[in-house]
Amino acid sequence: MTERYGFHRARQRMVEQQLCKHGIKDQRVLQAMRDIPRHQFVSAAMAAHAYQDSALPIGEGQTISQPYMVARMCELLNLRGNERVLEIGTGCGYHTAILAQLCARVYSIERIQSLYSLAKGHLRAIGQGNVLLKCADGLDGWTGFAPFDAIVVTAGGALSSTWLRQLQSGGVLLMPEGQQRDHRLVQHRMENGKVRKSQHDLCSFVPLRKGVQ
Repeated sequence: MTERYGFHRARQRMVEQQLCKHGIKDQRVLQAMRDIPRHQFVSAAMAAHAYQDSALPIGEGQTISQPYMVARMCELLNLRGNERVLEIGTGCGYHTAILAQLCARVYSIERIQSLYSLAKGHLRAIGQGNVLLKCADGLDGWTGFAPFDAIVVTAGGALSSTWLRQLQSGGVLLMPEGQQRDHRLVQHRMENGKVRKSQHDLCSFVPLRKGVQ
């Protein structure tokens, strides 16, 4: 089905006004944000708001992240196209789809069964084939496919040493660290068995939780 022109125009404005004007420069990230239809990852009731500069509810007390934050996190990963990426927190699958445009393969874990099913449907609907999903506790990572070139966590909390053990030498782990909803994006780069840490944007994410729901 042909996409409604209004959604296409809204997505282009989102890229120009929310991303380019606020410092996102990675052209591959910008193109991925132009290509992936964010309105298809939210409910019909939320579709009209899909290209606003805000997070939106997706059910189960979870949200689809603000477009700028998705773009910023992807830019900080500095993906070049041949990487294998682990995502902790699939949510509705939007961030997963953007990542899948930027790397060779995404392995994504969602702890909430209903959201896992939702994301699976969304990704199938847009024909995104280079993604493997599972419903499990993200704190355990995904040992069967480790090590990963990059790991991105889409919920706020504390770094898990388990994830670092699943990170390839030279790889990057990015997550919002902090307490409550006061977080900062922190990048951890694995170099010769040591972790180099750098801090970036202040942000607010839903909390990282253990277990499966």
